[in-house]
Amino acid sequence: MRVLINAVLAGIFIGLAGTVYLSVPNKFAGAFLFGFGLLTIVCCSFKLYTGAIGYLVNQGRKAGSYAVMLAIIWAGNWIGTWLVGASLRCSRVGSELSREAASLCSAKVADDWISLLVLGFFCGMLMYLAVESFRRRNELPVPAPVLMIFLCVMVFILSGFEHCIADMFYFSAAGAWNADSLKTILIITAGNSLGGFLLPAAELVRHDA
Repeated sequence: MRVLINAVLAGIFIGLAGTVYLSVPNKFAGAFLFGFGLLTIVCCSFKLYTGAIGYLVNQGRKAGSYAVMLAIIWAGNWIGTWLVGASLRCSRVGSELSREAASLCSAKVADDWISLLVLGFFCGMLMYLAVESFRRRNELPVPAPVLMIFLCVMVFILSGFEHCIADMFYFSAAGAWNADSLKTILIITAGNSLGGFLLPAAELVRHDA
């Protein structure tokens, strides 16, 4: 239950980060402010799928139970983002947010699966790097972990990479959930997962070499 609660809370903060991104006309400012969501999540030890998936590589015999936890986190993140998106659609800012989100969502659904997988892959790699930098904060200069969080978030947003949990919020804010949007999210999730595996897998190979 604790994992699910922490996952829902992570989804809520990604939803809030997505809200400010949709609300700010300047893409650079929106990308910077989105970093607030990930920074809050790592500081409060909430559970975000894209920050946790990469560590499956290191689980060994515990991989099965860790995979179950990841499924709970993914579901909890979806619940959190949906709560924010659905709530905001009932507010006075909802119509404008819905229009902005719908514009993003239509491009995602229209994209082909290879493109979504590739864009998800690079986002997953950056999210692992951001979270791992924060985990190693005692080994790094004081500003480095926080700086890495904001830089990784800005790079993925400004590059047009795909983040499955952020996209859950956009579909929720747009009220655009259907079979096509679910398929899109699942493909992006696969890309995020593969990208999240890259750096920890490379680290294992480097240590074994």
